[in-house]
Amino acid sequence: MFLQMKKKGLLLLGLFLVLTSCGEYQKVLKSEEPGVKYTMAEKLYNQAKEENSKAKFRKALRLLEQIVPQYRGKPQGEKLAFLYADSYFELKDSYNAGYQFERFTQSYPNSDKVEEAAFKSAKSYYFLSPRYDLDQTETVKAIDELQKYIDAYPNGEYLEEANVLAADLRVKLEKKAYEIAKQYHHTTNYKSAIVAFNNFITEYPGSPFREAAFYYRFDSAYKLAINSYQYLMKERLETAKGFYNNYQKYYPEGSVYYNQLQTDFQDLDTRLQNF
Repeated sequence: MFLQMKKKGLLLLGLFLVLTSCGEYQKVLKSEEPGVKYTMAEKLYNQAKEENSKAKFRKALRLLEQIVPQYRGKPQGEKLAFLYADSYFELKDSYNAGYQFERFTQSYPNSDKVEEAAFKSAKSYYFLSPRYDLDQTETVKAIDELQKYIDAYPNGEYLEEANVLAADLRVKLEKKAYEIAKQYHHTTNYKSAIVAFNNFITEYPGSPFREAAFYYRFDSAYKLAINSYQYLMKERLETAKGFYNNYQKYYPEGSVYYNQLQTDFQDLDTRLQNF
């Protein structure tokens, strides 16, 4: 009986504290005093950081939205601007976080938080990058922002992560370009496929899709040649042979494409000899 009463008492105390806290927050939210809002916003932000509490980040953000404009140009403005941007970042509102951190770096270039802000701005744009088969404007923007951080802070605290994120985004761009070229091949638009694979090989020399691009470039040229009119076939077979030699030059050990490549090349070589 005593234990039940004790538990009930603790629950009531907890509920009372929550209600009191909520009441205090609502009172501050409606207050006309920016200083009071500043104090509570900072307190909520710090608690949110310690507790990883999204609810407290949201509460802090509501207060910050009200007072950040009032403190611009004042000594407290720098700190508030960072808390404002970081609250968006913690809530995974990447669009607003990227924009606010970018604004922070421009407004406070000498801040001791400027490196962190520059990185988090770039990382926010990284999170906005869509999957590879969609428009990649945001991906290009994110790569640019990460590269700015890398260039500005060659020994920076977040350099390793920035390089990993940038590399991940570059692979996404490479995959999009590769898949476009491959689509030309699979729809038997071999001329466009050859041009697209040529461009891909030139633009992305270190890509993980490079060997596949060499193979499909050859395969596109080979299939274009053997399906050509007789007067075009010899020249196109020779072009395909050149692509075969390029593949062999860079990938002499072969791979998953090797057996099919050899079979097609033997046919190609026989056709050339018949000319």
